[in-house]
Amino acid sequence: MSPRKDEIASIIKQQIRDLGADLAMEEVGVVVEVGDGIARVWGLRSAMASELLLFPGDIYGLVLDLAEDSVGVALLGPDQEIKEGDEVRRTGRVLETPVGRRFLGRVVDPLGRPLDGGDPVQPEGHRKTDEKAPGVIMRQPVDTPLQTGIKCIDALTPIGRGQRELLIGDRRTGKTAIVVDTIINQRDQGVYCIYVAIGQKSSTIAKVVDALRRYDALGHTIVVAAAAEDPTPLQYIAPYAGCAMGEYFRDRGEDALVIYDDLSKHAVAYREISLLLRRPPGREAYPGDIFYTHSRLLERAARLADEYGGGSLTALPIVETKAGDITAYIPTNLISITDGQIYLEADLFNKGQRPAMNVGLSVSRVGGAAQVPAMKEVAGQLRLELAQYRDLAAFAEFAQELDEASQAQLARGERVMEILKQDQYRPMPVEEQVAILYVAVSGYLDDIPVEAVNAFEQGFLASLREGHPEVLAELKRQRRLTEGVRAGLEAAIAEFREGFRA
Repeated sequence: MSPRKDEIASIIKQQIRDLGADLAMEEVGVVVEVGDGIARVWGLRSAMASELLLFPGDIYGLVLDLAEDSVGVALLGPDQEIKEGDEVRRTGRVLETPVGRRFLGRVVDPLGRPLDGGDPVQPEGHRKTDEKAPGVIMRQPVDTPLQTGIKCIDALTPIGRGQRELLIGDRRTGKTAIVVDTIINQRDQGVYCIYVAIGQKSSTIAKVVDALRRYDALGHTIVVAAAAEDPTPLQYIAPYAGCAMGEYFRDRGEDALVIYDDLSKHAVAYREISLLLRRPPGREAYPGDIFYTHSRLLERAARLADEYGGGSLTALPIVETKAGDITAYIPTNLISITDGQIYLEADLFNKGQRPAMNVGLSVSRVGGAAQVPAMKEVAGQLRLELAQYRDLAAFAEFAQELDEASQAQLARGERVMEILKQDQYRPMPVEEQVAILYVAVSGYLDDIPVEAVNAFEQGFLASLREGHPEVLAELKRQRRLTEGVRAGLEAAIAEFREGFRA
């Protein structure tokens, strides 16, 4: 018996209802041009700025240029396998950086992929790579020291948590050595460090990682590496990715330090991308928004107000000069953005002054607000001694004879400069810095030969640790030069000077 028509109709309707097919619209573009890490894609009319696009071979690209009929895309991977006519798909996501504590102790690229041979890192979340900086209301003044462990910096150009202090100097003047020592000194300070290597040689990055591992500093550090052989777009996004990783700690009420080594190479990478995207060149062929490129990065460093968690992100950008010219385009841009600069001079470095900091051209615009009271007291006298020494040294080059007072001032200045020398990988606790600088500015080194100053410093600090630990403990606890601390220091100095032989 044949089935009835209404039964057939009901069966067909039920099958249609059960089919559940959803129609989805997908925007697909086509590569019309590719080369030098840049692709031009036609057909993605709804693409957003900074959106991630997916190319064949699971290679991602970052939308940087929105033209009327096409988009310019920076490829975050090798472009050898991408060719004209390839399909490109939108992801609907802007560039994000994986973040979390699991990245501590690891070496990763700007996309969070491991470079140290370890297992992939499971992130605890994602943040926008190019996040907006905190507003004025969300910030509070910088008044908590971030100790670098380096005498001349902590005394003369103090760095506070939430500050941006520029390290500037020619190549091979010790810029990276200073930031490595600073990372080592944060070992017991509760500060997480992010070291961003931009356009460095792989061997140089490996040396930094090895030094951090040897001095037990890798455990509180994330190394974000975009080496010289990596695609230019990866070098461009590296500092933003490192900053996002630091903001993860800042927004949880903790303290973080991010180091950009260095922004000269970052500017060159951005210039290369901009020229390939056919953007109009400006001064030194840099694009017109190069200042904004760095300012929106460095403004993300801040100390948040207590109602926003009270965390901080401190930035130590590095910029390389050519032949000591700090008036070049990128250095002057960065000097105007940051809260001070530490200028390392090649002549001082070659004379054996390490760190080779030019105390006349170096400045911290936060000043004594980021110093403990004891350091502020000895640093004030130290600045006065060095200023008088610089003036007299310049005058002594032309004068044949100097009076006794001037000669004594010159002699003290030489010994103060000697005491500011410091070996690499030897960061010093702030209480020991205060103790030895107190010795220098109080005139107790005036009768010590210059060549014996270093031996005096090592011996005195050793005797202070062993024979008078209560003085250092009191100084660390009180953080100021009380009458008891002064008396203890004077007694320790007198005792050591009696037995010291140059």
